This record gives sequence, C-alpha cells and structure tokens, in this order.
Amino acid sequence: MVKVDRFIEKAIENIRRQVDGKALLALSGGVDSSVCLVLARRAIGDLLIPVYIDTGLMREGETERIVEIFGDAGLRVVHAEEQFLEGLRGITDPEEKRRAFGEVYLRVLEDVAREEEVEYLIQGTIYPDFIESLGGIKSHHNVKGLPDVYEFKAIIEPIRDLYKDEVREVARALGLPPEICERMPFPGPGLSVRILGEVTREKVEIARRANRIVEEELLEKFRPWQTYAALVGKGTGVKGDVRAYGWIVAVRAVESRDGMTAQPLEIPHEVLMRLASRLTSEIPEVTHVMYDLTPKPPATIELE
Repeated sequence: MVKVDRFIEKAIENIRRQVDGKALLALSGGVDSSVCLVLARRAIGDLLIPVYIDTGLMREGETERIVEIFGDAGLRVVHAEEQFLEGLRGITDPEEKRRAFGEVYLRVLEDVAREEEVEYLIQGTIYPDFIESLGGIKSHHNVKGLPDVYEFKAIIEPIRDLYKDEVREVARALGLPPEICERMPFPGPGLSVRILGEVTREKVEIARRANRIVEEELLEKFRPWQTYAALVGKGTGVKGDVRAYGWIVAVRAVESRDGMTAQPLEIPHEVLMRLASRLTSEIPEVTHVMYDLTPKPPATIELE
C-alpha cells in the first residue's frame, strides 16, 4: 500500500520538476483527475488550467455537477459533443471506438492548449489503465488510445503507479470531499462504451436515461464499486398488445477493491424486477432487461 504523505510530497516535486510553464489538466470530475488537480495546483499554482470536456457522452446532470463542484478552481468547460459523435460515426469495433475517442479527446485539448499557449498536459492515468491497455485487453483513451503524434511537449501522469483504492487514500489525505473520494468509476469514453455497436445520438440518450435509473435503484442501497446499464442490441417485445422491436438493456453491478478483479453483486429478485419495470416503462424504446452475472475475469467490468 502506498505511503500517502510521502507520495503526495514526491508527486508535487515531480510535477514542479517536469513543468516549466503553464499546463492543462484534463479534469473529468472523477477521483483520479481530481487528485491530479489538487497535486498540480499545489505544485504550479495559477499556471495550471483545468479543462473539462463535455463529450456529450456523460451521465445525466454530470456537466452541471462538475461545474458546481470545480467552478471556483478556474475550470474551463469545452462543449465538444458534435466532434465526438462525428469522430465515432460508423464505428462498431470496441477498440476502434476507443482509439477514435482518444483521437478527438487529444485534439480538443490541443485546441485549448494553442489558445492558452500551453505546452504540457496533466492527466489522471492510473496503473490499471496501463495494465489493460498494454496487455491488449482494451485501449484506454488516455494510454494506448491516444494518438502517437501530439503537440504537447510532455504528458504528465502523477498517479500512474497507483491502483484505484490507493488513489482514494490520497484523495482523502488531500482533503477532497467524500463525493469525490468515493465516486463510482465512470469510463473515459463515457456512454460510448456502454453502447454495443455504432454510437448515435438516439442511443446515447437512451443509455443516459437507463444509467440514471440503474444508479437511482442500486447506488445508495447496495453501494456497488460500479454499476451501470448498457445497450447490447435489439429484441422483439410487446407493448400495448402491439409488437415492439426495442432495445435490450444489460444491467451490471459489481464489487471490487481495485478494479483488477470484480464479483457481481447479489441483487434481490424484487429489486431486479423493479429495475426491469422502470426501464421498460420509463424508456418506451426498451423491451428487454438482463442482469450480467459474470465476474472479472473472464469478463471486464465494462462491456466494451
């Protein structure tokens, strides 16, 4: 386990050593990038420019909440929904999807860097991101999913050697609020990896509504390490005594320590039935609901 106080001291020293001017901080609002924000702010002060990219693939109310929490930190918000949807257009392969997301992600940050005359990028990559990316399991957008050529003088990753549980320890030591310290992981590519196949605006909206319902039903009561809804295809159903060809939603809820392994939560049958009822009634386009019982391994936590 990481020695928190020593890690914080060393991380701040390393950022000061590597950055000799202004730097962008890619802030998602999750615990990883939030820890990097505090470390970098202590290291270089007002030379840090935190940037939040609204990809259009976020959970319901996500952008508004991030602005509410971090607005006083000089946060710059970039609305880039159209760029990401265009970059993902026609792509169905999960790895190609992640690389396409990474391409748009970096180019949007480069645009901001040119405007602000910034040469450095700081991001919250953690050790499992490298393990999965370099091990060929999946290309995280901030590792193998990044383009090989970029305009930044350097990309700095202060917590790249930490696991998620260690990042949470550091977050608590830095005095971040519990809402951030204990925040459920959310994939960098957002809802795009919770949509099997091509990403479209219609699918994103359905996935967003489905994720809200799942979180409302499971987060507070069961405290999963991660839970979500994914669109996995279409199936024939019946609504109002009429055939309905609608979306199949897979619900996943797991417990884990560091994200490297995970076990599915045992959700009571009546809760699953309520979930199915809400998903199919509140989202007319949904006709089927399934619960994913697969541990990691052999599955990964996200479907893509």
